[in-house]
Amino acid sequence: MLWTPVMFGAGISIYFASETEPTAMQVLGIVGLGLLAAFFIRPRHIIRTTLLITLLLTSVGYGYAAYRTINVKAPILTRHYYGPVYGRIIGLDRSATNAPRVLLDQIYLPEFAESNTPERVRLSLHGYIPDDTLAAGARIAVTASLSPPSPPIEPGGFDFRRMAWFMQLGGVGYTRNPAIPAHPEVEHNFKVWLFSLRMQLSAKIKSSIVGQNGAFAAAIITGDRSDINPDILVSLRASNLAHLLAISGLHMGMLSGFVFALFRYGFAIYPYLALRIRPKKLSAGLAIIAGAGYLMLSGASVATQRAFIMTAVVLFAVILDKPAFTLRAVALAAFIVLLIKPYSLLEAGFQMSFAATTALISAYEWLNKRQVWRYLSRGKWKFAKPVIALLFTSAVAGAATAPISAFHFNQVSQYGLVANLLAVPIMGLLVMPSTVIAFILTPFGLAKYAYWVMGEGIGAILTVAEYFSNLEGAVTNIKSASGMVLAGIAIGGLVLFLWKGRGRFMGVVLLASTVLIWSSSSRPTVLLSGDGRMFGLLTEFGRVVNKPRGSGYAVRIWLENDGDSATQIEAALREGVYGDKHNAISDLPNGWRIYLYLGDDTDVADTNCTEKTVLVASKLTGASGSCIVIDKNYLRRSGAISINMNEGNPILEHSRDTARNRPWGY
Repeated sequence: MLWTPVMFGAGISIYFASETEPTAMQVLGIVGLGLLAAFFIRPRHIIRTTLLITLLLTSVGYGYAAYRTINVKAPILTRHYYGPVYGRIIGLDRSATNAPRVLLDQIYLPEFAESNTPERVRLSLHGYIPDDTLAAGARIAVTASLSPPSPPIEPGGFDFRRMAWFMQLGGVGYTRNPAIPAHPEVEHNFKVWLFSLRMQLSAKIKSSIVGQNGAFAAAIITGDRSDINPDILVSLRASNLAHLLAISGLHMGMLSGFVFALFRYGFAIYPYLALRIRPKKLSAGLAIIAGAGYLMLSGASVATQRAFIMTAVVLFAVILDKPAFTLRAVALAAFIVLLIKPYSLLEAGFQMSFAATTALISAYEWLNKRQVWRYLSRGKWKFAKPVIALLFTSAVAGAATAPISAFHFNQVSQYGLVANLLAVPIMGLLVMPSTVIAFILTPFGLAKYAYWVMGEGIGAILTVAEYFSNLEGAVTNIKSASGMVLAGIAIGGLVLFLWKGRGRFMGVVLLASTVLIWSSSSRPTVLLSGDGRMFGLLTEFGRVVNKPRGSGYAVRIWLENDGDSATQIEAALREGVYGDKHNAISDLPNGWRIYLYLGDDTDVADTNCTEKTVLVASKLTGASGSCIVIDKNYLRRSGAISINMNEGNPILEHSRDTARNRPWGY
């Protein structure tokens, strides 16, 4: 049971790690092989049975991931589009530049046939927005620039196209023109009604709790982050408190746990009633209903769905008189999540959530067997036990999620443990209980008192975040690593926490080996942006870029992946690039050089090419010479490019090659 989701997830991982998309016959063959293995399972032969079950679950996981990938297929833009866009608002947040951003469905693009029109597009609105235009379910019309979801910023990097594929997001873009209402103005159905209810509740919360405290409250209750200040996000990430903003297992567990305790102790007040019903089971059922309501009100993101499933499994165990907090319950929850959305296996939220839960349950199973822990339950030490438990819980959860967080986000918060020890109790004792109480008091017009308590609690959390994020050395930047490092972390952690017996300590050896491999991993010598206007050369002082402005997002990702905290301006001031506004030249090992040309002189290849030159001319087409020439046509096919030196010669890798033969690799 414990290893079922692991083997099933291994099949999903193999599918997504493949360089080419399998044919239908290949998928059927792999799944058929696994099903055939099931006929040879004999319980008496433990080793053979284990291997055959592994083959069965892995092959089924592989086939299921392939099926779900094709199942969500939706049209994707094949070219850049500028013109009228009509659609219905089904999501609202803010872009990286803090502009309002809408998610639209029921799209109409005049230049595209219905069969080629995306199911959904996402637009950042930089123009004038009339009042009440961005209402839930409202239809808008706007002249906008749309493009297909972009390939990785660098070869081997995060592929937004894959995420967009599973979101059925066929186009992304922006507009600087006004967004105006279109007719019919609003279409009424349950989905739109629920979105409208969420936005109304968000507005109510923000009117009751002023400032960023109200924006934070709206985010953790309704999922509406549209008014969160970017500076607040930075301080939360730097202090390792960003998880408090994402509606996840912590929030769902706290809210459902409070509802469970509220009803159970409420029933206990009336002995006559408590003796004639089963208070614990009824309270668990009501807590599941409360969790389901929270799931819908919060927008039912993947993280919240995952949190609800985990919480529901625990509460159903209470109803069935089974142990609630067991590794079997975690395994069941993980398997259900993978059945619903196999792609979630690749998300940081899934990995960190189940890593923390698995580590905590396994650690407490070990701790409960220790005599010293049982001793703390007696005498004068019993009052210290909750404090020690809080410290132990934070330390274990932090240690379990730290390597995964560092892999995905390229940073480690040095004061995260202390910040969480201060902030998480405030969330559990003040903020989440106040949420439940506010809903109870709303019909009586007394919710403002609960909102006041909630606002004060959130204010304290944000104060903690700001304090620790501003300390010197609050964040350590970590360079990125290959997917094999993440696989090593996952396998090592699973062996450590799931294996029974002394063999589990092999997990520690594997984790230590993975860290050593990570620390010795290398970064590309040269990175070139997809438009060919920016390159970065890795030097002993860090990566130097050819311009202090332009391609800002790409440069920021490059530096983050290098584990470099420098800004683009600081990177541009480093030594290693010389030239002017039309030319940028850097020397590479073994006499090679990269020459980036931003002009339109077609004779540049004739005058600047040597046998050891990489010429980048993004404005030219059909350029050729005695050197390696990267022109506009080349960039259109390649996307972003990395260059590494191998035996004295440059080796070029292209970001569009990352998934060229996968459904999302258009």
